[in-house]
Amino acid sequence: MTWRQAVLLSCFSAVVLLSMLREGTSASVGTMQMAGEEASEAENRQKLRVDELRREYYEEQRNEFENFVEEQNDEQEERSREAVEQWRQWHYDGLHPSYLYNRHHT
Repeated sequence: MTWRQAVLLSCFSAVVLLSMLREGTSASVGTMQMAGEEASEAENRQKLRVDELRREYYEEQRNEFENFVEEQNDEQEERSREAVEQWRQWHYDGLHPSYLYNRHHT
């Protein structure tokens, strides 16, 4: 083999290798784009899930607070009612019928 044949053979093999690399690169670029889109979709799904969990957490916190406030109001109304009842019993003079008999039933 002469040096010309060796140079031509190496050039030819280099051209074949470069063309194969280009085809492989273009295929891998398409694969990389698909992988990028899938990663983006997965990230969006993850963000939506985090938003949903955050929304559920704050809804639960709000419901617990509303229940707490309602219980506090009920307890305050009960204490107030008991205080009024005790006042009426203490100040009842026995001459007039008690307020329970004077209530208007609707």
